[in-house]
Amino acid sequence: MCAQSLAGEVKLPATTPAGTTGQILPGIRTTAYTHSEGDHIKYGARTAAGTSLKYGQLRSAAADWSVYPVGTVFQIEGDNALYIVDDYGSALVGTRTIDLYKPSATSMRSWGVRKVSIRILKWGSYAKSLAILKPRQSKASHVREMVSRLVSRPA
Repeated sequence: MCAQSLAGEVKLPATTPAGTTGQILPGIRTTAYTHSEGDHIKYGARTAAGTSLKYGQLRSAAADWSVYPVGTVFQIEGDNALYIVDDYGSALVGTRTIDLYKPSATSMRSWGVRKVSIRILKWGSYAKSLAILKPRQSKASHVREMVSRLVSRPA
C-alpha cells in the first residue's frame, strides 16, 4: 500500500489549524520506545488511543497531542514507513519531540536520539485528542498540561 493511500485513511482538508498537509518540518528531535520498557509495561502493547502498537508499513509514534494531535500521519524523510501519532508520554509534553515505537529494546537503543525532517501527510484531530485526554486529566499532570494547551488553542 502506498504512503498516500495509507495517509488517506484520515480525511482532512489541505490546511488545518495544525498546519498544512504536505509540509516538511526540519530538525525534529526523535527518540524511541518499546512496549517492554519499565514505564510502558503496565500498558503492554496498547497505545493511549486504545489501539495495538503498530510496527510495519504503518508504525506507532508518541508525541505531545497538543503539538501533534492524535491521528497525525507523517513520514521521516528517507524512510518509506509511515508513522501515526496514537500514543503520548510524560517526557514529551511541552516538547516537539516524537517518540517512535520500536518492537525491541535492541532496535530502540539502535535508534537513540536523532534529528530528522518529517513530512506531514495528514494532521490529526485536536478535538479527538481532547476527547480522549479530558477524562484522564485527574490521573496525571502531563495529561492535565496537554488538556490545558488544547483548551487554550485558538479555534
